[in-house]
Amino acid sequence: MPIKIPNGLPATTALQTEGITVMDGDSVFRPRDRPLHVGLLNLMPNKIETEMQIARLLGATPILVDLTLIKITSHSSKNTSASHMTTFYKDWVDVMDQAFDGFIITGAPVESIPFEEVAYWNELIEILDWTQTNAHSCFNICWGAQAAMHHFHGLPKYALNEKAFGIFRHRSLESRSPYLQGFSDDFFIPVSRWTEMRSADIPSGSGISVLIESPETGLCLLDDPKHHSLHIFNHIEYDSQTLADEYFRDRSIGRRINFPKNYFPDDCEVLQPRNRWRSHAHLLFGNWVNQIYRTAPNTRCR
Repeated sequence: MPIKIPNGLPATTALQTEGITVMDGDSVFRPRDRPLHVGLLNLMPNKIETEMQIARLLGATPILVDLTLIKITSHSSKNTSASHMTTFYKDWVDVMDQAFDGFIITGAPVESIPFEEVAYWNELIEILDWTQTNAHSCFNICWGAQAAMHHFHGLPKYALNEKAFGIFRHRSLESRSPYLQGFSDDFFIPVSRWTEMRSADIPSGSGISVLIESPETGLCLLDDPKHHSLHIFNHIEYDSQTLADEYFRDRSIGRRINFPKNYFPDDCEVLQPRNRWRSHAHLLFGNWVNQIYRTAPNTRCR
């Protein structure tokens, strides 16, 4: 099925090359093709890359998706051109009167800063509270997941002695969860973070289920039904080259960075990394979209 994205978005050509059907912003759906309206609050520094990663996963599902790109109203991107943001993104205040079937909040490069000291924290709290009435299902990623767990459940984050960085083996803990349909018992997921949250801090009675975890890097995916949300602390959406880009970027500017574990073949950084998580990324996003289609009001054709 196609994905509808803004006219001229740089991801268009790449998505079409991969065989994903793309509809531009002027296309009109037939009445029987009622799409899922999904909002993407993109807090990542490389917004164009993140747009591509998320649109690829949403566009590969059998459900029509209409994607709206959203930005924090009170914050200006330092790494993406103003013209790109003006052309393709909407301020949250301009869409806050809308309802979304799905809403995604990405990670952000602010995990070393206390939550309450993040420049846009107050607006993000408003958005998280707003999702409880204006989004049927939420998917929060990395720092976005930590922010949601801190706001809704009071969980603290803990600084790691060294960055959890690389491809780590994970295991499925709830095989009957609709979000894990088709998952192997164990699999690899990219991890790139300096902080963690811990299962011991999850409040009793919260209703939260741990769906995926790693023996090395801990919690990965939580199901939070009271807040109709999934929280994933790692980057299953990453492209094959994303960790390499982060590694070479940080090394080139003298920033402390570990060599990514289990990533480059034979730990040789000149060799092309092999993607060992793509199929599970498609499964997770496909299962999420399917659950929205099954449970959200007025999604089925009449």
